[in-house]
Amino acid sequence: MTKMNPADPLQYAAALRRQRTRAPRVVLYSHDTLGFGHLRRNMLLAQAIRECGHDPEVLLVAGMREAGAFALPAGVDCLTLPAYAKASDGTYHARDLGIGVDALCDIRAATIRAAVKNFQPDLMIVDNVPRGAQYELGPTLRALKRSGRTRIVLGLRDIIDRPSVMRQQWLRQRNFEALQDHYDDIWVYGDPAFFPTADEYGLGPELSARVTYTGYLDQRARLSPDAQGADPLQVTGGDARPFVLCQVGGGRDGVALCTAFAAAPMPAGHQGILITGTQMPPEARARVAALAQGRTDLTVVDFVAEPVGLAARAAALVAMCGYNTACEMMSFGLPSLVVPRVRPRTEQLIRAQRMQDRGIADMIHPDVLSPAAIGNWLGRAVTRQAGPRGVDLDGLSRVTAMATRMLAPRKSLRRLA
Repeated sequence: MTKMNPADPLQYAAALRRQRTRAPRVVLYSHDTLGFGHLRRNMLLAQAIRECGHDPEVLLVAGMREAGAFALPAGVDCLTLPAYAKASDGTYHARDLGIGVDALCDIRAATIRAAVKNFQPDLMIVDNVPRGAQYELGPTLRALKRSGRTRIVLGLRDIIDRPSVMRQQWLRQRNFEALQDHYDDIWVYGDPAFFPTADEYGLGPELSARVTYTGYLDQRARLSPDAQGADPLQVTGGDARPFVLCQVGGGRDGVALCTAFAAAPMPAGHQGILITGTQMPPEARARVAALAQGRTDLTVVDFVAEPVGLAARAAALVAMCGYNTACEMMSFGLPSLVVPRVRPRTEQLIRAQRMQDRGIADMIHPDVLSPAAIGNWLGRAVTRQAGPRGVDLDGLSRVTAMATRMLAPRKSLRRLA
């Protein structure tokens, strides 16, 4: 977009007509330091935003190369950043490049800044981390504030961590200041009856006034006839027996669950499908493969681009308890078992306990996880029907409605410096 000279009335008027007629633009940022959850959530949001009626163009800014393996809706494209990896103690390092984390942060920050400057979004939605991973959004947020033309939204999952831990971390990282200075709205992709995020985390009156609870994101919207993995026969090599599914997202922190599932007995007349994730360490993946070797009732794959097609058809689901997995269990209403991650965050444990209290899923603490415990649960699960979920699943329709309002035509011609 060429810079305009307001002193030239003809040039200014022509630019104004072009801006009025161009499609609105949206950026969805996810840092993607562990697993696929942030990216999958933003992809689903992009789908909902595309349905808003203004025919917006959507740019995903994603933090891992696997983003290129996912099918994207028309009008959506993806910028893939070189990846961080998050260690078990919460620290970061370069996932694949032999450079320091500061150098990687500089590369990512400059890339994001250049993309946003040239794309000129009307709306930017930041997933979960107000200042970005390693504060990489700082230059972009400051430029957007100077411009004044982009509405900035922070999108939060229902649970971040134990409230006292979250507040200490956000104070140390100056996230509350970033919210005050840069963000117009806070969307919580959850139901306050399940977890009142703003109250639990003490956002205070001013920030709480910016909060909208969208409801959970109904994962049935991810289903499509041609989605990879929608047909279980493609995964099992034609085995038509009913199946139970185990999935662990990216897989880096799912080794214990995969190992236990691979050694667990499958229910009579059923087979198992295990998705280990592409981020599982090779030696751990080899151990899982060795446990599965020779079994005729278990298929192990490392990646399915759209596993929700499998979840929709499974007799039972075994998984950790990340946000997207919880939404799948709520959306499809199938018998579910969660084995939450408990370190370095307790987010999954808090969610798992609340799901168990509401009858949404059963829980096994990872400290008592075993093949026998999984096998016993599977044997019972495939004989029962899951009950009603009782949570608000209208998040996507509310996102569409809010995007419709936010992306209404405006007359600003200001450009990022």
